[in-house]
Amino acid sequence: LEPDAHVRAPEAWFPAPSAPTPRERLLERRRDAEVVDVRFESPHELVLPALGERWARYAPRNREVVARHLRGPGSGRPAVLLLHGYLAGNLALEERVWPTRWLLKRGLDPVFAALPFHGPRRRDPRRPPPFPAADPRFTIEGFRQAVADLRALTRWLRARGAPAVGVMGMSLGGYTAALLATLEELDFVVPFIPLASIADFAREGGRLVGTRSQRARQHALLETVHAPISPLSRAPRVPRAGRLVLAARGDRVTPVSHARRIAEHFDAPLELFAGGHLLQLGRRSAFRAAARMLGELGWLT
Repeated sequence: LEPDAHVRAPEAWFPAPSAPTPRERLLERRRDAEVVDVRFESPHELVLPALGERWARYAPRNREVVARHLRGPGSGRPAVLLLHGYLAGNLALEERVWPTRWLLKRGLDPVFAALPFHGPRRRDPRRPPPFPAADPRFTIEGFRQAVADLRALTRWLRARGAPAVGVMGMSLGGYTAALLATLEELDFVVPFIPLASIADFAREGGRLVGTRSQRARQHALLETVHAPISPLSRAPRVPRAGRLVLAARGDRVTPVSHARRIAEHFDAPLELFAGGHLLQLGRRSAFRAAARMLGELGWLT
């Protein structure tokens, strides 16, 4: 790996995919939306051959991008990618986690996408997903795949007529949303209770060992090796008015310090609510802040 080179030249590390031609299947017609299952082959290609055998263990499930597209009435509706956290990805459940009905009512089409190795892309639901991993190489390839899949999905949404495409993500999904926003031209980005730094997460979880100076060195090395897939490595490709970070004051999984790092790097407002990472009490105020931003951008009806 040459982290600095891949930070400076992201197009080599994150080649731009074409808009796919997915398989679409109508799951349900509701009063407020059609629910459509969307699937296509992941455009991701490994750049680390040493991972080939291990990566292949998770095919074919992980080779298929799976999303659930809720299409409200009419045409020309903006779309919002909604990204889940670690261990999540059951797309029917994600509809309940996010304010889906409100989004539809206000003119946005929610698109729930399963991250690599999660949800319907998970080989064995009895075991934790292998991504993110203790092995930085596997983590890096996992985020490369996530970005490739989501960029392809974004381009398909634009090709089918969405006048705007944005992304919101929780926790691991918040990290992924922020990373995507540094590589794809999006209309808005809202990381929610996001992870910001894998090195910080390791330090906070007591995973660094040795003396104080040794732990500091390990932290610096983790920051360096993960730099190619860090949302803090590049400037966002989202209009400034379309950036917002949401965080919970009582979050002990990804503390406010993570959200603050992204907000400062993105030059974005940081909105805090009272709850925690899992028990998100008071999150309605955070979503109201997102609504104000989207309204000012002209994407709400």
